[in-house]
Amino acid sequence: MSIPIPILDARRLRDPATRRAAAAELGTACRGPGFFLVTGHGLNGTGTLFERARGFFAQPQAAKEAVSIRHSPHNRGYVALAEEALDRTTADRKEAFNIGLDLPPDDPEVLAGAPFRGVNLWPELAGFREATLRHFEACWQLGLLLHRGFALDLGVPEDFFEDKFRRPIATLRLLRYPGGDGGSALGAGAHTDYGNVTILATDGVPGLEIRLRDGDWIAAPDVPGALICNIGDCLMRWSNGVYASTPHRVRAPERERFSAAFFLDPDPDAVVEALPSCVSPENPPRWPATTGADYLRERLDATYAHRRRAG
Repeated sequence: MSIPIPILDARRLRDPATRRAAAAELGTACRGPGFFLVTGHGLNGTGTLFERARGFFAQPQAAKEAVSIRHSPHNRGYVALAEEALDRTTADRKEAFNIGLDLPPDDPEVLAGAPFRGVNLWPELAGFREATLRHFEACWQLGLLLHRGFALDLGVPEDFFEDKFRRPIATLRLLRYPGGDGGSALGAGAHTDYGNVTILATDGVPGLEIRLRDGDWIAAPDVPGALICNIGDCLMRWSNGVYASTPHRVRAPERERFSAAFFLDPDPDAVVEALPSCVSPENPPRWPATTGADYLRERLDATYAHRRRAG
């Protein structure tokens, strides 16, 4: 049986001769399963990235807690096992490490305490910072390319999103799922992603499951070299529901599993409101206008217990 998750060659979005057809295929995926695979992306070095991730998570717990997300109001740092509950009921069986834009301490927005404008919390591990930042930058550029495709498909100028992602609230999460549960528990509860698009690299160990529109759950396909992408709730709002984000979850794997998820959210002050091309008498605006920062803050506060206590 064929898996209804399409494959998109990113090179076709770069080619003027094929980009409109590729954008239409991308739009079909976003209206349908909400997930798609991307080849031809040019991202290299994921093997090195996972080696660095393995080294980080293998540290003593005290070393990881020294860069805990509890020390950052900006969603940066280490997330311990059971610290997050994506389905808001059951703690996830995973640990993570988050980075965002690598801003210096004297950046004007950092000094001003702007939302989601903090410094990254870096462990003292050789090569770790360099590997994560290379992957972050490559995913950011791929995300911008995908947004040119979204714009073409949604009927707005191809560069519509570019000034909304100049200094985005982008997060790269290195994730480790301990093995040994035989698939009986959830590594990450069922959820939809918060931002515009997620770009996921995995080490090939199964775990990710996608809920199709008919309610059936399927295992995410494993295509060597391909990235797994999906749209999030913020882009669904921008498209006024024309694109639909898709629930997914991660089953606790039988053996240790690593992945790297890049979440691309817009600039903090970017206004997120229904695109005129997606509004009609039959489909009036479904959500009020918001900003990138306000929307992400709302979603994170509902996910992390330490943020709710701080508020």
